Amino acid sequence: MTIKFRFVCASRVSRQEFIANTALGRSLSLFRSPFVELTLFDNNRVGLPVLYNSALRAASADPAVLIFVHDDIYICDFFWHIHLMRGLKLFDIIGLAGNRRRLPGQPAWCLVDDALNWDSSGNLSGIVAHGNGFPPAGVNEYGPTGHEVKLLDGVFLAARSEILLSRNIQFDEAFDFHFYDMDFCRQAEAQELRMGTWTISVIHESSGHFGSPPWCQGYQTYLRKWKS
Repeated sequence: MTIKFRFVCASRVSRQEFIANTALGRSLSLFRSPFVELTLFDNNRVGLPVLYNSALRAASADPAVLIFVHDDIYICDFFWHIHLMRGLKLFDIIGLAGNRRRLPGQPAWCLVDDALNWDSSGNLSGIVAHGNGFPPAGVNEYGPTGHEVKLLDGVFLAARSEILLSRNIQFDEAFDFHFYDMDFCRQAEAQELRMGTWTISVIHESSGHFGSPPWCQGYQTYLRKWKS
């Protein structure tokens, strides 16, 4: 059976602009395999969970490895599909960076409190480069990759559609952009799915928006739902 790799991405720009100008669009244009697909929600103003859930529902009739990814990710790894499948042999869901533990009220995979203090490196896992273009401005090595984690950064999440659908895992549409990934990982943990980080070389053009008003609003929604 041929494995399909389906990138699921939302972008505020048109499809043409996405391909020409975004990091993900430019990097995906290098891979001209019929087994690499793109579900793009262009000119988007809708919350990611709504879009991601529509891609999940579509996969019930057309299974694939779903890769939920932001449009400001440049994939540098020519062998990403090989690395991805190796990771999915060990874990049900893989990402680029995560935390090996989860604390009560934890506001992000890398933070321990709402004062935005980072967790110690011994609990973190993953490597992500940051910057615009190659070479990147820097490479952040959070901790050794290939470890099972409790939380993953939502910038890149990959899983077989069959596994997510069989466990009734969806993205909670109460979230817009922030905290949908934290909630997703909590659902996966409750369903006893294994999550882990894996080695896929990318450059992320954004450093996040911790502490912004929309982020704070998402945090309160998250706390109300999970109570801890």
